[in-house]
Amino acid sequence: MASTTSKDGTHIGYEIHGSGPLLICVAGATQYRAVDPDETPALARLLAGDFTVLIYDRRGRGESGDTSPYAVEREIEDIAALIAANGGTARLFGMSSGGVLALEAAAQLGAEIEGLVLYEPPIDPEKSAEAYQRDHAEMAALGAQGKAEEMMVSFLGAIMPEEALTDFRNSPAWPAFASVGRSLEYDYRVLAGAREQDTPPPRWRRIDAPVLVIDGAESFPFMKQGADWVASGLPHAERRTLAGLDHSYDPQILAPLITRFFGKV
Repeated sequence: MASTTSKDGTHIGYEIHGSGPLLICVAGATQYRAVDPDETPALARLLAGDFTVLIYDRRGRGESGDTSPYAVEREIEDIAALIAANGGTARLFGMSSGGVLALEAAAQLGAEIEGLVLYEPPIDPEKSAEAYQRDHAEMAALGAQGKAEEMMVSFLGAIMPEEALTDFRNSPAWPAFASVGRSLEYDYRVLAGAREQDTPPPRWRRIDAPVLVIDGAESFPFMKQGADWVASGLPHAERRTLAGLDHSYDPQILAPLITRFFGKV
């Protein structure tokens, strides 16, 4: 267990696995170490022979603090602080909306980011830019009222059957998820920022690092189109679709792919 302090004074908690070039795992919506005891740690263990794998709690979750007002730039500063405390350069693995955040970090931090692997950045090209802005505004309004649990229900209700969500809300696991509902607004803002227009943001063209964009063949239908959309906005992108996988990746399949891709960097 370790921690660092971001530029605005926010405490960021993290852990390290292995040794080698730094690889930071950037979590997606709802994801943090206390509710992710298996998937990301399993990936980290598989990669630990080749990389120093850093798993951190994004601000507003777990052992990391939070400081208002929020801005995507604050989360980029969090990543910059982690890099500065652990060698000065990094590769990034971004899961879901964390992949879009990783791109924003790479666009701003430049040479500090040596490569990126993105698993299913959740951009739906068929959904309008205006709809993305509206979704963020609605989530931000709930956040301003302190309705963290309602934010989590709203988010999960869009991707889970009603009965499954009801069962989840009645399970012992629910409080740990509901407690970080406020941070969902951050993911919605990251996505809204990426979808201010119908084409990928021009700032992504500044990313000189190689990027591997992956989707799972069994995932939500829009994920493949979204991965294509993201890759189309990058100067050095590769695309892969992994058979048999959905929005939850298999560390045994993903780890060798990450190792091979970053071995080129």
